[in-house]
Amino acid sequence: MSISNLKFDEKGLIPAIIQDAETKEVLMMAYMNEESLRNTIRTGRTCFWSRSRQELWWKGESSGNIQEVEEIDYDCDGDTLLLKVKQTGGACHTGHKSCFYRGIKREKEAEKVFDPEEVYKKALDSDILDELYDVIKDRRNNPKEGSYTSSLYNKGENAFLKKIGEEATEVVMAAKENDFGEIIYEVADLFYHLLVMMVYYDVSLKDIFKELESRR
Repeated sequence: MSISNLKFDEKGLIPAIIQDAETKEVLMMAYMNEESLRNTIRTGRTCFWSRSRQELWWKGESSGNIQEVEEIDYDCDGDTLLLKVKQTGGACHTGHKSCFYRGIKREKEAEKVFDPEEVYKKALDSDILDELYDVIKDRRNNPKEGSYTSSLYNKGENAFLKKIGEEATEVVMAAKENDFGEIIYEVADLFYHLLVMMVYYDVSLKDIFKELESRR
């Protein structure tokens, strides 16, 4: 593969489709510039370009859900990449294996394509915040080698307090860009780092919910 064969757009970007090398399931789509592509080729791990933050980002840097690249192809026009990877954990920031977990039904079959209230109810039923809180607490009490969460606690409170400030800024930037996907991604990152802080100070989710209830 020669990068010179590729056609980057006017902003120096090229879309990259990420596919599970074993199951062939499409996992996600992101953008690369020449530097992030060279990083990916050099390290064997996916590196992308964030259009909202205007910076490089490594897949799994925060979550640990890295992608090990097994093959890189490009289409007949040379303007789209296809990366076949070995995925650790979920590729989507929502926790799903693939970002393409929702479908649009044909007009005759569906009255509603997307029901935010139903999605919210499912989130409550899954107790995902409680589960994540427990996992983070376990990483604090039982440090695990290679765990991003454990590494934050090992570095001390300044490490995760700094990350909270950074993630809050990135939420604001995503909102200013009116980028729906980036807003969701960055808010999820902020939630995670806030939970890390809460566990550190032994603040429970019930404490937060109780405070919110008192303001209703």
